[in-house]
Amino acid sequence: MTGDLAFSGLKIFDATQGVAGPHATMLSAQHGADVTKIEPLEGDWGRSLGKMYGDLCAHAISFNRGKRSIALDLKNPEGLAVAQKLAGEADVVVESFRPGVMARFGLGYEDVRKTNPKVVYLSVTGFGQAGPRSKLPVTDSVIQAFSGWMSINRDGDGTPQRIGMIAIDVMTGLYAFQALSTAIMRQFRFAKGCYIDASLMQAAAAFQAAKIMEHYLEKGAPQVLYVPVGTMKTKDGYINITAMREHHYTGLCKVLGRDDLARDPRYDTRDKRIEREKELMPVIRAEFAKRTTAEWAKALTEAEVMNAPVGTYDDYLADAHVKAVAGVAWVDHQDLGRVPMTNIPGLAPIAAGDPLAECPHTGQQTVEILRAAGYGEARIQELIAKRAVGVYKATSQAAAD
Repeated sequence: MTGDLAFSGLKIFDATQGVAGPHATMLSAQHGADVTKIEPLEGDWGRSLGKMYGDLCAHAISFNRGKRSIALDLKNPEGLAVAQKLAGEADVVVESFRPGVMARFGLGYEDVRKTNPKVVYLSVTGFGQAGPRSKLPVTDSVIQAFSGWMSINRDGDGTPQRIGMIAIDVMTGLYAFQALSTAIMRQFRFAKGCYIDASLMQAAAAFQAAKIMEHYLEKGAPQVLYVPVGTMKTKDGYINITAMREHHYTGLCKVLGRDDLARDPRYDTRDKRIEREKELMPVIRAEFAKRTTAEWAKALTEAEVMNAPVGTYDDYLADAHVKAVAGVAWVDHQDLGRVPMTNIPGLAPIAAGDPLAECPHTGQQTVEILRAAGYGEARIQELIAKRAVGVYKATSQAAAD
């Protein structure tokens, strides 16, 4: 199933936890890489983001599917020796510890490259490997605040707000996967390894590049891109509209029954509407309050004015277009039953029964991975007995839950 995927045959040592690093390695697994997830005996802390189902949660499933898990105690010398062996044999090493932690375990880039000179080594951290903030603990919310993200997302009272999902972590995973992919191509073509420093801080800044530049050029008070645009309260909900070009604006005015606004010399050009946004928008908002969201959506769509009712995830999952293009796959998960998994752009749709749709339990493939690494049965049982490694058991409380 994975033989013709781009990363087929590639071995990745994945010592990441949470979302950012696991997202990058999950994407690698979906492209065919053999990703070995190295996690503590108690499991990756990212398994407890939200409601848990045994040792799984929605975040763990979404960002770890397609991997194999081995549970190791890196503070146990014998468990650490296993990790060092696996890292030394990997094509790629990815980690998300604070700067210096992997080196203390003899698993830093300089340690691994001594025996594995072609290794591609990716570190995912909050603030990067150097600088005064590099050792600080970081969450997605911290970087949302630090990067300026919250400053452009304010509530009606002007209070900066975080987005209600782990947005920076997810985008960091995307940037990290991009960097990893080009490094793997360089490794393949020129037989050279490299070190990649990826941080949540830099990913957030890269994602906001235009807004940061705009803020600087316009001295902290950037103008809106165009008017009217935004979320309108309707008789029974909300709808988002975008009147980007002149024909969108005139079409909107016609739908609103306010052709006078299209002819009004105060608002008949883009620049005039931007200049008079504060007087024009209340007039438009007042019109939207008169009809339902569905009525407005139908009329605006017929007039070719860009719009979208503000929906929920339930609305998205039930939408006819999403179904028609297979935007979401419904998968019978081994533990959770039928669950929605969003398909990834550029990859084939998720197929029922595909192992790439499954997230491993903590230590589910420990024995399998040890055997493949050359450990005999007696030695494997010894490592388990000494708790240097952990093994998932289907009869555990996690399975019972």
